[in-house]
Amino acid sequence: MRPVITALGLAAGLAAAAPAAAENRIDLIRPDAPELAAPGPYPVGVTTREITKGGALDVLNVTPDARPTYDRTLTLEIWYPATDETEPGGTYTTLLRDGATEVTLRGRAARDADPAEGEAFPLIILSHGYPGNRFLMSHLGENLASKGYVVASVDHLDSTYATQAAFGSTLYNRPLDQRFVLDAMEALDGPIGTITDATRTGLVGYSMGGYGALIYAGAGLSEAATGFDWVEPTASILEPHVAGSDSHETLATDDRLDAVIAIGPWGRNAGFWDDAGLDGLRKPLLLMAGSADDVSQYGAIRQIFEEATGTDRHLLTFEAANHNAAAPIPAPDESWTPVDSLDFVPFEHYADAVWDTVRMNNVAQHFATAWMDLHLKDETGKAAYLDLVETAADGVVDLDDAGTPTDAHTYWTGFPPRSGQGLTFESRAAGE
Repeated sequence: MRPVITALGLAAGLAAAAPAAAENRIDLIRPDAPELAAPGPYPVGVTTREITKGGALDVLNVTPDARPTYDRTLTLEIWYPATDETEPGGTYTTLLRDGATEVTLRGRAARDADPAEGEAFPLIILSHGYPGNRFLMSHLGENLASKGYVVASVDHLDSTYATQAAFGSTLYNRPLDQRFVLDAMEALDGPIGTITDATRTGLVGYSMGGYGALIYAGAGLSEAATGFDWVEPTASILEPHVAGSDSHETLATDDRLDAVIAIGPWGRNAGFWDDAGLDGLRKPLLLMAGSADDVSQYGAIRQIFEEATGTDRHLLTFEAANHNAAAPIPAPDESWTPVDSLDFVPFEHYADAVWDTVRMNNVAQHFATAWMDLHLKDETGKAAYLDLVETAADGVVDLDDAGTPTDAHTYWTGFPPRSGQGLTFESRAAGE
């Protein structure tokens, strides 16, 4: 079925510039950021779309005897390379973690700017956690768009701050939503559709977004996953995602999807995969995680890294960081204030107790750029940014008088001296 795609007004995305007490910038680049974190050569435009999938399983109303369907509508924020005449800068209006407090974010993108002409750009899909929304990784959306990508970030229905519902909907819908976004972007009409090349697609998933991305990329669920009583409303809804099923094979053999980044992916910690299911993962995989992650469990993320033997994969670790490593935008100023509806300060949803969020965002932008340029644009020179000594602090800085690395220089490519503390990067080839 052809996706139904409609435009939304300004209220759903970038708002007209207005005075605001909070700065809440999502586009900060620290002076010590790694090389590829810097914005690229393109001005950035942004637009909002709704896409509707007819005949979707209505998970919230499933019973052992009934499988109702409905029209599932998702909202996308789409960043894209814009024309040279585009004036940078704008604001986004969104909700805080409590699902009620409205906040304003500030970035580089210009609302509904004219797209760049004369070239089709690869597609990258951003998929948030549970709960989250399409702006949670907006720092990455703007950054990658400036480097020649169309980036579509999705609000997953039943999984946003405002629509959070039974967890079973997220478990079932997440990989299907990701596939549907790709289908919808491939079918997109108009100037943005013209510049979108969905045959070269990358997927970035955070937490439950990472769960969905791994399923989409070939990691079928274990049989045990369909027996978990807590997968409300009924665990049998997960049968289509089980390893070896025809439905999962159809999903996992989508040759438009070329590469995956999974940040703090949830699932192995709860037994949703076993080693056989993870062995089926067939897309190049870059994992990012904090070594103190107590939500997805860092040890379980390492299991994904070790057990996904069917593909080349890497694991970037932020030592002592927790589950918020790399993905979320800096905590909005308003999130520092307690709210009655949450038993924690909203700040905790975005921030890390050890790491500066902007620092982590910059590192993520650097590696995401290298990863997507290598796999979606065939820029083989970017492989040097992924061929690293395992522990950044063990690298040797050796520069000549002109500042050029010598043969003895082994510090991480693109990282200024002394800036790699607390980072490790491990690699495995398919079959290892």
